[in-house]
Amino acid sequence: MFVGYLGLFFAAFGAATLLPLQSEAVLVGLLLSGHYSLWGLLVIATVGNVLGSVVNWWLGRSVERYKARRWFPVSPKHLEKARRHYQRWGHWSLLLSWVPIIGDPLTLVAGVMREPFWRFVLLVTLAKGARYAVLAALTLNHLAKP
Repeated sequence: MFVGYLGLFFAAFGAATLLPLQSEAVLVGLLLSGHYSLWGLLVIATVGNVLGSVVNWWLGRSVERYKARRWFPVSPKHLEKARRHYQRWGHWSLLLSWVPIIGDPLTLVAGVMREPFWRFVLLVTLAKGARYAVLAALTLNHLAKP
């Protein structure tokens, strides 16, 4: 049973970074197995996913020192565009950190924009925890139907 929780943690952690992982599929699979605690799965998935986002935030805080390097993967134009979007929507945009494709870059940009760590963790935890809770509710509701 421990292996299932550990696998979910690593899938959730990796999915929050730029790795192409699907923690939702792992969560649903473990829920469907019926061998795991709902609350345990929700906590493990949320903690893993938030910690992965913290890695993005930290990378964002560190990335600016390398922006003048030739190998830097983001052009100054794209970096400035990301800054403008973040400044427009502010820290509330982190409530979209759960959304595929845009969520991971949002957490990186929050680091670039020097978002305070406490607020970053609070908003990202709310967003990602709510996503997993809704997914679990939908899965369990589907199981309850005859």
